[in-house]
Amino acid sequence: MNISEETFLVNLGVHVRQLREKKGLSQQGLADDCNINKSQIARLEVAKVNTGIKTLVKIANALDIEPKELLDFTLK
Repeated sequence: MNISEETFLVNLGVHVRQLREKKGLSQQGLADDCNINKSQIARLEVAKVNTGIKTLVKIANALDIEPKELLDFTLK
């Protein structure tokens, strides 16, 4: 399967937002738990940033999930 980077980032952002909302967290709440700026979360959720592995691990820890779960989504 060959997908574009943009498609992957859009789907990742949607998935992060869904996981965050499922935990009842605002963007600011998640950012605080990750010790990163809210703008980083906002840009990730709308596919405006290609975030690093360290940030994904922080997000997974804040959401109390395994990092691989952040990448476990169906491409649309």
